[in-house]
Amino acid sequence: MKPRRLCLLLAVLALALSGCGTKKSTAQPDPLLHAYDVEPDWSNPDHLFYLNYQQAQGKRIFYDKCVWCHADSTPAGPSNRSNLNPMPALANDGSALNSLSDDYLRNIITLGGSAVSKSAMMPPYGKTLTQDEIQAVIAFMRAIAQPPYQPPARPGPQYSTR
Repeated sequence: MKPRRLCLLLAVLALALSGCGTKKSTAQPDPLLHAYDVEPDWSNPDHLFYLNYQQAQGKRIFYDKCVWCHADSTPAGPSNRSNLNPMPALANDGSALNSLSDDYLRNIITLGGSAVSKSAMMPPYGKTLTQDEIQAVIAFMRAIAQPPYQPPARPGPQYSTR
């Protein structure tokens, strides 16, 4: 065998053997690749929630209409939540909101608190927001819920009796 071919054969063999026995690592998908926005975890600022398009739209609406009563602080400073009686649930309070169906939350937002035996301080947004915007707010609340929201295995009744 000519020395040149022998060198080429040894180089190919060395390359083939160098990959043997090693596990190829699969690249982890980048969560920001499909995210439209992020929201820091209100309890742990080191943790971020990556929001899809609908959730990002819900965040925009939430910070315009809902943050004053459903967060402890706002971009402008403290919220009005502590002045309300009863104090409204935080939007990320999964222990209070995860058990409520999307339909029930939609009814509260659309009709206002008094229509569903909650605080009359909660205004009806049915004439202010479209149903898609209301669903986006619900999607945002589900995305930031702590403990994390787990959708039901099968859909419940269309209207909640709560």
